Amino acid sequence: MGRMYARKRGKSRSKRLYREKAPEWIPLSPEEIESLIVDLAKKGYSSAMIGLILRDQYGVPNVRQILGKKITQVLEENGLRPAVPEDLDNLIRKAIRLRKHLGVHRKDYHNKRALQLVESKIRRLVKYYKAVGKLPHDWNYQKYVSSVGG
Repeated sequence: MGRMYARKRGKSRSKRLYREKAPEWIPLSPEEIESLIVDLAKKGYSSAMIGLILRDQYGVPNVRQILGKKITQVLEENGLRPAVPEDLDNLIRKAIRLRKHLGVHRKDYHNKRALQLVESKIRRLVKYYKAVGKLPHDWNYQKYVSSVGG
């Protein structure tokens, strides 16, 4: 896929192997993997970090193949879903960092433009998540920024 704000093409990368079922060599059972996901979420890890920990420390290549559901679905079933989706939260953190940087370096026009692009991505994601129902319809980005401390 091409880039949205630049005239460059996307990066090619390797694809995962297509498998019908989970590999046999995985050391953990699905119940153990699900309990690990819940334990890691209670420690405060995001779903992406949980996936990395399961891959690197426990040898679980793909949770979705083993459990038949994603990590976020497991978290929802156990009542541990974050209030704000992870990708939106990461973009908001990035915008806060850019605002803090621009508070010190007011003439940094490249990062002013980067902040505009990040905030437009945030607005698009908020619109999508409100339509899907993952965010309440009265949720507002500006309120969230002021409560986080940006």
